[in-house]
Amino acid sequence: MRTTDEVRDPGGEPPIGAHIMTPRRGYTHHGIYVGEGRVVQYGGLSRGLRRGPVEEVSLSQFARGREIWVRSEEANRFNREDVIHRARLRLGENRYHPLKNNCEHFCEWCVRGEPRSFQVDELTARYSRAWRRLLNLLDRTPLLRRRSAPIDYPEAGCATTN
Repeated sequence: MRTTDEVRDPGGEPPIGAHIMTPRRGYTHHGIYVGEGRVVQYGGLSRGLRRGPVEEVSLSQFARGREIWVRSEEANRFNREDVIHRARLRLGENRYHPLKNNCEHFCEWCVRGEPRSFQVDELTARYSRAWRRLLNLLDRTPLLRRRSAPIDYPEAGCATTN
């Protein structure tokens, strides 16, 4: 979730065309509220290891008993009707990929025209930082320090250094 996201009033309905989210174990699930208690979502891995398509489900099926958050509309490129139209254009699409085409990519494309996942961005940044720290640690460890090793050419009777 982002600092501008707001939790929905449990008794209220999200705004029509809103990018909504609900927390899951280890990630946040995203959808577009299309009105009358319905949400267009990328089903993704909601059915276990089988991919799910873009589908329209009930708000309760989307939330699964968890709270619902609403993403701020500050940077939305499209009006509410266009957002709903864009979401429904992709109904049935079945090209889900957790890192390249997930439910957040779908919703960001619907509201801003740019398929993006802030969750994936954060995950890749974390792993990139961890990888750099590991390489730095290896460079500081004397036995594991990366350095040029001599290359032995026995037939030439000499050794050279890279």
